[in-house]
Amino acid sequence: MIDLHTHSTASDGVLSPAQLVQHAAEKKLTVLALTDHDTTAGMQEARTEAEKQGITFLGGIEITVQWTSGEFHLLGLGLTHTSDKLSDLIQFLKDARYQRNSQMAQKLREQGVDITLEEVQARFDIPNIGRPHFAAVLQEKGIVRHRQQAFERYFAKGRPCYVDRTGADLDAAIQAIVTSGGVPVLAHPLSLYVSWGRMEETMCSIRDHGVKGLEAWHPGARVAEAERFEQMAHKLGMCVTAGSDYHGEAIRADRHIGYTCGKKAIEDKYYFDELKPVLDANLQ
Repeated sequence: MIDLHTHSTASDGVLSPAQLVQHAAEKKLTVLALTDHDTTAGMQEARTEAEKQGITFLGGIEITVQWTSGEFHLLGLGLTHTSDKLSDLIQFLKDARYQRNSQMAQKLREQGVDITLEEVQARFDIPNIGRPHFAAVLQEKGIVRHRQQAFERYFAKGRPCYVDRTGADLDAAIQAIVTSGGVPVLAHPLSLYVSWGRMEETMCSIRDHGVKGLEAWHPGARVAEAERFEQMAHKLGMCVTAGSDYHGEAIRADRHIGYTCGKKAIEDKYYFDELKPVLDANLQ
């Protein structure tokens, strides 16, 4: 059992990078990728713990890419280091995230909610503050009963405190991943909000930019959809990956490390037969 899509406290997960690896070891995973949002800050800590636990570790990242509809997230799997291009991209996204957070905090105050960005930053003390952290503080202050209510009332698209993301250019994101030794993989393709009638055409375009893989298996999809994506990826010459998108049960109780849609355990073929040959080819 493996997992190629997980998050730690370096972005918006509940476990530290080391704790995440320990949790994976307890669940008998043999391969683990850490793919925090727009940061590689937890990569070395996780790699060190993986060596102790005897787990094959893949450095990774999940980059927010600019997209006209829905969300485009690009996984970088198998990072060996953080290149200058990736460092520059991370700083660009960090600056954009700060601007977004500042605007959300202002909108909350306009709604009569007593909260500041500085308060949220002090509460979590991590590089990548986002909507989940705002939601957690609102819950702690008794303004909402649970985090999901914070999204429903304030932060979901169309709600009064929502602010659009600024994402990276796709080609720049691909180059940042490749120069760091990784493989670019499109995460949870349903989030693109593209109709099935246009999906293959869209995938062709994304592949032609240089994206090598497709995360066909994700908890946000149904099994039939995942199977359809897997067939499409192979038709287009892309590798197929699978992940849990694990953030911790406290955030998403329905997501468990090592399991994907349909409560299916993630088979190691999605690393050894699919991703590893592409990673090995990068080294040649």
